[in-house]
Amino acid sequence: MNNKPIILTMGDPAGIGPEVILQSFKKPEVNSLPVVVFGDFEVMALFKQLLNITEFELKALSSIEEASFDAHVLNVVDFKNIDMASYKMGEVSRMCGQAAFEYVIASIKAVQAGLARGVTTAPLNKEAMHLAGHYYPGHTEIFAEYSGSSDYAMMLYDEKLSVIHVSTHISLSQAISTLTQKRVEQVIELAGVNVEKIKGRKAKIAVAGLNPHASENGLFGDQEEKIITPAIEAMKSKCDVIGPISPDTVFVRGLKKDFDIVVAMYHDQGHIPFKLYAFDSGVNTSVGLPIVRTSVDHGTAFDIAGQGIAGDSSMVAAILLANKLSL
Repeated sequence: MNNKPIILTMGDPAGIGPEVILQSFKKPEVNSLPVVVFGDFEVMALFKQLLNITEFELKALSSIEEASFDAHVLNVVDFKNIDMASYKMGEVSRMCGQAAFEYVIASIKAVQAGLARGVTTAPLNKEAMHLAGHYYPGHTEIFAEYSGSSDYAMMLYDEKLSVIHVSTHISLSQAISTLTQKRVEQVIELAGVNVEKIKGRKAKIAVAGLNPHASENGLFGDQEEKIITPAIEAMKSKCDVIGPISPDTVFVRGLKKDFDIVVAMYHDQGHIPFKLYAFDSGVNTSVGLPIVRTSVDHGTAFDIAGQGIAGDSSMVAAILLANKLSL
């Protein structure tokens, strides 16, 4: 049993990150785990008061080493990044973007130092982070750079449907022009390794085509013939993998449990069907890193921050998956 904590980064302080962390800690399946928040204590306390949460107390820490774990106490390593006099809930700001970035970097360093076993991230706001001078497309790329990783992918996991992406935060034209056999093989292998960790058995993997109807024997493009099919054939000795399957049917078959995970060729090909079926319960996880990192599969939702209506299902699922992957 690994008793090192899982770090929960607070996300953008002006968004719903503090709220979904607090709501999730009311659940026995979460407060029974060793978790510690990297964030700002005053912001967490403000949200706790607004939401009238009385089931547990907050404890401010100066470092993760001070943490002790109790179902009635949520530990918060207090970065003191937020000036509450200028703090505005629900608004994009450089201050909050910088704070969110610092929580993430500190969480990576804590895991690298052996002080924690994984990280679950609440959402950050890319505009706020860019205002602070940190020009990353998202969490995945931050974790990859600061952990020295190049062979990684974004996986969206849910019991109903799971998806892993060959490319994510690049334009559609770039996703097509940069597609390679090596990358498709790499993502197929990451799908197999990580689903096996979660389910405890060999994964059944389906690969989506890039073009309509998986090109229909070259009528609508040649990437299937030249890149995707050779990658699938090369991986059959290592994985239980089939495809390429037409993108307009592969996800339906995934929902019917014909396979465990779908390899999507680009961001929206995978995200749209996943969010249709698992918006409230899905987990975003960065695979192929030396650090376990899971995340909610939603944004900062500035428009509803502090109102007590943000759902915590995705945060709960993300924490539980981090726990499973890091044991």
